[in-house]
Amino acid sequence: MAKFRKKKSGGQTAINTASLPDIVFMLLFFFMVSTTMKEVDLKVEVRPAEATELSKLEKKELVTFIYVGVPAKSYQGLYGSEPRLQLNDQFATVGDIQSYIAQSRDAMRESEQAKMITSIKADKECPMGIITEVKQALRKAAALKINYSANEKAEVR
Repeated sequence: MAKFRKKKSGGQTAINTASLPDIVFMLLFFFMVSTTMKEVDLKVEVRPAEATELSKLEKKELVTFIYVGVPAKSYQGLYGSEPRLQLNDQFATVGDIQSYIAQSRDAMRESEQAKMITSIKADKECPMGIITEVKQALRKAAALKINYSANEKAEVR
C-alpha cells in the first residue's frame, strides 16, 4: 500500500505588485484633472436672500462675482461693521468696479465677452443703497447682464 502524504505548504505565493505604480499614477492623474480649487476666500459674510423662482447659470466661467456684506469677524477690527464690497480676494470700493469688470473681460475670449454675466452675491440684510451704487457702476462699465444670487426658499407645509 502506498502512503499518501500531504504536501508541505511552502507559504503563500507572493502578490504581483508590478502594476501598482500604474494604478497609483492613474488615480493621481484622475483626481488632478477632476478637482477644482476654491477660487475666492470670502472676507464678507453673505447670507443670500431666499427666492421661489430660480434658474441655474449654464456657463460659470462667464460669470464675474461681486460680494456685498458685513466683513467677517476677523476683519471687523480693521474694516468696521458696515457692509463692504469684495472683488476677488480683496475689499474694494464702488469706484473699483469698472476696472474689475474690464480685467474680467480681458481675461475672456473675445467671442465670449458679450456673454459675460455679473452676479451680485449680497447679504439679505444689506442696505439697498449699496446695491444701487453697484448697479450704477456696472452700468458705467457696460456690464448690463446682472444676476442676483439667492437660495431656494424651503416650502412650509
